[in-house]
Amino acid sequence: MSAFNQNRSRIVQLIFIGAFVLITLQLINLQVFSTKYKMAADNNAFYRKVIYPDRGIIFDRKKRAILENTISYDLVVIPAESKGTDTLALCTLLNIDTATYKKRMRDLIFKNGAVKPSVFESLLTTENFARLNENMYRFPGFTLSERSVRSYPYDCGAAVLGYTAEVDTGFLRRHKDEGYEMGDYFGTTGLENSYEKILMGQRGIKRFIRDNKGRIQGPWEKGEFDTLAIAGKNLYSSIDVELQQLGEKLMQNKVGSIVAIDTKTGGIICMVSAPSYNPNYLTGNQRKKHLVDMMYFDPRKPLLNRAVSTTYSPGSTFKTLVGIIAMAEGVIDDQSTVSCGGSYLGCGRKMGCHAVGTFSLKPAISKSCNSYFAVAFRRILDNAKINNRDVTLGLFNEYAYSFGLGKKLGVDLPSERMGNIPTANYYQKIFGKNWQACNIISNSIGQGEITTTLTQLANVMAIIANKGWYYTPHFVRSIGRKGSLPQFKKKRWTMINYQHFDPVIEGMRRVVNEAGGTGKMARLNDILVCGKTGTVQNPHGEDHSVFFAFAPMKKPKIAVAVFVENAGWGGTWAAPIASLIIEKYLKGKISDPDKEKRILEAQIAYQLSN
Repeated sequence: MSAFNQNRSRIVQLIFIGAFVLITLQLINLQVFSTKYKMAADNNAFYRKVIYPDRGIIFDRKKRAILENTISYDLVVIPAESKGTDTLALCTLLNIDTATYKKRMRDLIFKNGAVKPSVFESLLTTENFARLNENMYRFPGFTLSERSVRSYPYDCGAAVLGYTAEVDTGFLRRHKDEGYEMGDYFGTTGLENSYEKILMGQRGIKRFIRDNKGRIQGPWEKGEFDTLAIAGKNLYSSIDVELQQLGEKLMQNKVGSIVAIDTKTGGIICMVSAPSYNPNYLTGNQRKKHLVDMMYFDPRKPLLNRAVSTTYSPGSTFKTLVGIIAMAEGVIDDQSTVSCGGSYLGCGRKMGCHAVGTFSLKPAISKSCNSYFAVAFRRILDNAKINNRDVTLGLFNEYAYSFGLGKKLGVDLPSERMGNIPTANYYQKIFGKNWQACNIISNSIGQGEITTTLTQLANVMAIIANKGWYYTPHFVRSIGRKGSLPQFKKKRWTMINYQHFDPVIEGMRRVVNEAGGTGKMARLNDILVCGKTGTVQNPHGEDHSVFFAFAPMKKPKIAVAVFVENAGWGGTWAAPIASLIIEKYLKGKISDPDKEKRILEAQIAYQLSN
């Protein structure tokens, strides 16, 4: 044989050998390493049914279930097995057209493949479930899958409790190692989000064997490899659901928020963000419609929790803190006096005031004298012993930080904002290195660049009531019945000695209970309320009404902060709302139906430019 023929023969042999090796390797890969065909075979031989657990229940302070579960059903399909389905009949029952049916099928196959069970229609109405259940024999490849869904028996607390939503591909990418899969639901907002891992529980799996026509024959291996669903853990909260309901009623046709805190535990008794909505709107198959039609395009933003996710100037309520810090720094005492002719002129510009006369600290709080606190603030910043405004402002800020301002408190809700306590560096950029106290004098009355959340203001009120300490405001007292969560058991102290709180508390008593006080509409006959009004300047329209208070004076049990946007004087609207909340909590009833009626009937226009 010629050399040429021998070479050609070897080449042919090498080609055959190479092809044989490739085929062998591919067979090994398919049979040993690749799971693709094994999964396809298993899906033909087995049916895997997910058993969704009950999410944990949330209870209020009296152990009433305020967020629980009810049963709903999903229509689930395995696209590869849906041939022969009476498509027209199914579309008629679901009230969709055939084009929608085909699109859903394409989308499900694209996301999950043709052999994996996927949710075709989630959270069926009771009527749809009944009609489908009678006709399932007409829809091969389709099954009805039981699911536990959320229910809000008191129709309140939407901003606090939150809602759940079905996971999407973006969520799965972000949480790829956390065991979620398509069809699962997760906590999107509120406590549902903050305590998702605790509330969610653990899915169970049941496996059924099929015959050669795909029909289910019974449990695989007698259910030996099935796993049980494990319900989520329950949460016991500090919420008083009756107080929550009252707060939401009082804030109807208004925009703003209410926060009430148990002064001795830090537990949040109620948190209202207005406008609110019935949380049951976001549990059924109309959830998306409600979200789009009623909420996303509502300029008042009902999905926004204004109590933790919106910041405001605190207005004159901040004067209490200026007075306390000024005493702590020794630049005033409770007998120091300031004369006011109806406005403050000390910085070469006129700052209007509510009062005329010569005031010491207590009547200055009672009358809400701007001049008094402007002088006190200047004395803090211009302290001759330190002689450095950068340092004195930094010291003022440290006091404010110790009251929980200018930082996140750590409330167990998502999207909490910090508020703003401006630093010397900030003012240097605006006014230069030689900035003056007069440049920021509006901070003395809670205007200027200072901002807080309403929860922070309620917490400041709790601190004053406690004369210098607080627990981190929170909702969840315990998971199950194991007692308080450790992060909410640590007592936090301010930088202020307790004796500096007494004059301010007395001034706040006078605000509500003596003639000429700005908060007389918060007065209660048999409960001694201490409070402070605020009227927050609003360049876009009507001023905002703010009031914070605690009660009773001697043994405080509740601290409240109320903010009503575009409502004007703090004493006119926010103060009476706070008094109704206090009385309901302490006495279980309201003794002045006329005051309640006035608040309920009020419709305060919201200015969209705000």
